[in-house]
Amino acid sequence: MPQQQRAQLTRHSIMVAAAEEIDDVGFEAAKLSAILRRCETTKGAFYFHFSGKEDVAQALVARYREVLDEFRERWYQRAQSPMATLVGLTCDTARRLEQDVMLRAGLALACGHVGTDTDGWESLFDDLVGRAAERGQLRPGADPAAVARLCYAMVVGTNLLEASDLRRLATRLEESWRALLPGLVVDGARTAAAAG
Repeated sequence: MPQQQRAQLTRHSIMVAAAEEIDDVGFEAAKLSAILRRCETTKGAFYFHFSGKEDVAQALVARYREVLDEFRERWYQRAQSPMATLVGLTCDTARRLEQDVMLRAGLALACGHVGTDTDGWESLFDDLVGRAAERGQLRPGADPAAVARLCYAMVVGTNLLEASDLRRLATRLEESWRALLPGLVVDGARTAAAAG
């Protein structure tokens, strides 16, 4: 195996091990020795790729942000209504979070403001709810900023409530959207059903 490919595999292995450790015990309690045990690598190999635990955490956040950008781009290209895009994007991400420990760790670290100022979602909610308002898709009298904050709080709250068993996250999020959207969006029930 070429040296560059071996180095990429080692870096990936370290990131997966760090993500698993952070997912299990949290960032503060995660120990370098436990990460090294998980990936079966040496301290020297770790320090070849990362300057410390904070550096690998920043790499996980960067990966999370890249995946979020890819998801956002894919859902925006579908040219659905803004609220259907928001529902689909959040549910699609939830399904991926259920299976991808690096994504879960990256989100947790981003929410904890490790290496970033935001988890990356607030501006998406503001943008998509704002677009829905411009198209007349919100219920009459609905304040777009308040709707964006409420939807964001619902998604964050669902994530927190299901944090102990993320296998149910997408199902619970779809359920929450079905309950919330009819009160906020013209034709909200159909929007939730079509996008979720």
